[in-house]
Amino acid sequence: MRKLAGILTGAWILTGLLFLAAPAVFSDVELKVDCDHGDWVYKVAEPITFTITASEDGNPIQDVEASWRIGPEQMTPFQQGKSALKDGKLVLTSHGLDRPGFLRCNAEITVAGKTYRGLATGAYEAERIEPTTPMPEDFVSYWENEIKKVDELPLEPVMEKVESQSDDEVDVYHISYVSGPRGWRSDGRFYGMLAVPKGEGKFPALLAVPGAGIRPYSASTGWAKRGVIHLSVGIHGIPVNLPQRLYDSLSAGALRNYWEMNLDDRDRHYYHRVFLGCKRAVDFIFQLEQFDGKTLGIHGGSQGGALSIITAALDKRIRFSAPTYPAMCDHYGYLNGRAGGWPHLFRGWNPFNCKAEKIKTAAYYDVVNFSRILEIPVFMGLGYNDETCPPTSMFSSYNSIPSEKEIQIIPIMGHWSHPDRGRASDEWLMKHLKPSE
Repeated sequence: MRKLAGILTGAWILTGLLFLAAPAVFSDVELKVDCDHGDWVYKVAEPITFTITASEDGNPIQDVEASWRIGPEQMTPFQQGKSALKDGKLVLTSHGLDRPGFLRCNAEITVAGKTYRGLATGAYEAERIEPTTPMPEDFVSYWENEIKKVDELPLEPVMEKVESQSDDEVDVYHISYVSGPRGWRSDGRFYGMLAVPKGEGKFPALLAVPGAGIRPYSASTGWAKRGVIHLSVGIHGIPVNLPQRLYDSLSAGALRNYWEMNLDDRDRHYYHRVFLGCKRAVDFIFQLEQFDGKTLGIHGGSQGGALSIITAALDKRIRFSAPTYPAMCDHYGYLNGRAGGWPHLFRGWNPFNCKAEKIKTAAYYDVVNFSRILEIPVFMGLGYNDETCPPTSMFSSYNSIPSEKEIQIIPIMGHWSHPDRGRASDEWLMKHLKPSE
């Protein structure tokens, strides 16, 4: 009996080991949408054909129905329906757009209870897109006066070395500086993470401005190891080295939808202190003894892409800017029957936001108006499939830039950074940071 029990136990162990060793089986479902022009570029009024393909493990999916819609980004579709895919394929043709802009096909299928999405976006003479947001007559003078007010404040920089992130090549600091007038019981301050190369001589510098949200930041030691001072700033007036749970609480509570706060008052709108605080980051960099005193660039994505343009327009000491899929472009688009930029303030004629004072204030915080006064080289990157920052809004900003500019378009890219984009941006920045190398 004892021998039989041993045999059975051994059999169970062997079976368990075989079970653990067996590879898990996963099906790979893919839904793709493509345009009939390889570059996804069209002339106004030119028809466009979208091809939807569905596959599982590389094979066409049979007997599946796709829900689809075709229309300008963020707008009511002018074609939509449900159609069966034949041998995993569905072909849809549209009459195109009658004006410059972008036409998008969204598609969805459900396989084994899970929904899969795909999209493709045709560009219709995007180089001709013009902004709908007007520039207020006092736009330039307003911001010049606001800058003068904060320039009167002492910077009071604080640098706390972070030994755990520093090494033989780079010194890392958690920093702060006065970014605005004193508030209740405290100074208005910005916080950030600074990485400084070790070694003799002076170094160029790069300012990183953040995408939307509330979170901690780490120092960019990679740039510092290439001989570049790098400062990443937060915009919310709180240290950037605290536990994640604090930022999560602020996101769900006090800072929820911060981008809409005080939108009816141009002097108290949330981004007022943000724009000026980012400008003061330039002051912070210029007081660093390791800085070469002249070579300064700025970069960021989404909200950071917007701030890369805005800060460069507010402070002429910034010499070049590399925004990626900039937000906050052409807020008035929704008031004129087309997509506006994130955070989509007036989408659907939001009755809470679509008030005269809020519409008036938005023009002072629109990236297109800062784009209009840029005087430095700009390298912008974007994708046609961006659902957060509609390409119509981004092109309204890019087309408004009067200075030297270059754009990198990766059509399939959405609101995420394609590896090719990251490499190209870094190479462009390094060319301007160290032109002699």
